[in-house]
Amino acid sequence: MKRIVSVSIGSSSRDHRAEVEFLGEPVVVERIGTDGSLERAVKMIEELDGKVDAFGIGGMDLYLYAGKKRYTVRDAAKLANAAKKTPIVDGSGLKNTLERRVVHYLEEQLKLKLAQHKVLMVSAVDRFGMAEAFDAYQCKILFGDLIFGLGLPIPIRKLKNLNKLASTLLPVLTKLPFKLLYPVGSKQDQNEVKYSKYYYDADIIAGDFIFIKKYMPLEMKGKIIVTNTVTAKDIEELKRRGVSLLVTSTPEMMGRSFGTNVMEALLVAYSNKKRSEELQEEDYLSLLEKLQFQPRVVNLN
Repeated sequence: MKRIVSVSIGSSSRDHRAEVEFLGEPVVVERIGTDGSLERAVKMIEELDGKVDAFGIGGMDLYLYAGKKRYTVRDAAKLANAAKKTPIVDGSGLKNTLERRVVHYLEEQLKLKLAQHKVLMVSAVDRFGMAEAFDAYQCKILFGDLIFGLGLPIPIRKLKNLNKLASTLLPVLTKLPFKLLYPVGSKQDQNEVKYSKYYYDADIIAGDFIFIKKYMPLEMKGKIIVTNTVTAKDIEELKRRGVSLLVTSTPEMMGRSFGTNVMEALLVAYSNKKRSEELQEEDYLSLLEKLQFQPRVVNLN
């Protein structure tokens, strides 16, 4: 039986374990949070190294992107370097394939006619594939990287402008403690009604769910959420706030959708590659077809 473990610096309240079957083989998928402690996360990876089939890095990104340029997040590299035997991934390889596909799914299967919709992407430097896909459909997009990541109320409306700004800032920002850029630990369970006007002005709110949830207004009637990691509790909260439709890029596993880092770890384990860097885009696409991954679509209201 294969075992996939996502070690997350996020809240342990979002922990989950699922036993499922892929390609006729049983697999255990786990998400274990360390409540913001990098030290605990590193220790856990060191203890499980060589005993599991693949690791996912949860609650933080190993890489952030400015167009085709990739920058390594220093804190996340500490987790990646702790794994000497077991492959470890952060989900970025899968985001470039799976999350592009979910945008195409909105247009082609759900018939949303994206060019007629306003999209709020709470962060694009960690979801470059999704950002490029929305941009290709000529949506009216607001990129919220400065707003949600740095607390600067400056909307970015062009992907090329985001890439230029990211090329300037990411070499510095990726060296900072990750907790300054993203909610970690118990902060992931907090909700501040902030930046509401950006939510109200959008038809589709897309990107990282922790960012979406942290600042989400109480009234979300008719909104469409496109994201990844949601629990059963999250879904009930979205329904209460009036969200119309939830689409996740990853499928449901026993009551929740896991993050792309978990799904990428699963694909690496099934590929029998010794290192995640050996996987190419065509490998991901082939594995996704074999595993029959489909977006999860939940009509809420």
